[in-house]
Amino acid sequence: MTLRALVVDDHPLFRRGVMAALTDSGIDVVGEASGGTVAVELAQQLQPDVIVMDLNMPDLGGVEATRRIVTARPSAHVLMLTMFEDDESVFAAMRAGARGYLVKSSRPQQIVDAVRAVGEGEAIFSPAVATRLLDFFATAPRPSTLPELTGREREVARLMADGKGNAVIARELFLSTKTVRNHVSNILRKLQVADRAQAIDLFRDSSG
Repeated sequence: MTLRALVVDDHPLFRRGVMAALTDSGIDVVGEASGGTVAVELAQQLQPDVIVMDLNMPDLGGVEATRRIVTARPSAHVLMLTMFEDDESVFAAMRAGARGYLVKSSRPQQIVDAVRAVGEGEAIFSPAVATRLLDFFATAPRPSTLPELTGREREVARLMADGKGNAVIARELFLSTKTVRNHVSNILRKLQVADRAQAIDLFRDSSG
């Protein structure tokens, strides 16, 4: 039975390149979308075996799109294909229901193999992401008190606890969004938590 895939990415050239690689390998690309909102609609209409999903898109991000797709159809198989491999992005995607996580620098054949693996129910990750996941689960039980955060990390954590996103934190601290994202990843690692919400809860408990 031919594997059916939906490809979601807001960069047309990259999206079409992925579609071509899948088609050349005998995978039936049944649809494409440039944003999360359309992806959710097409996933419901077309019922593809695998949804190849970008992370950052202008209308609806890949994490939220994945969450909606998996909520509507728990058997849906989503493979994240993105430029980002920081802890926050990886764990947010996993919690949303993604079955795999690859970076866009992966070779075409790696992407094809990952789509096939996810379509067969396997979990697949790029080497760097797999190492990060193993490191996370191999760590000791979460400490009851906060580990030593740097002054800047504490500033970022306080703003996170106030409900502010990375872009707002970057503006308030006069940092780049990438730098804030790195601080958030360091905070998650030091607190030994899987996502932003858990980090906020632990920071509030330990600071209050």
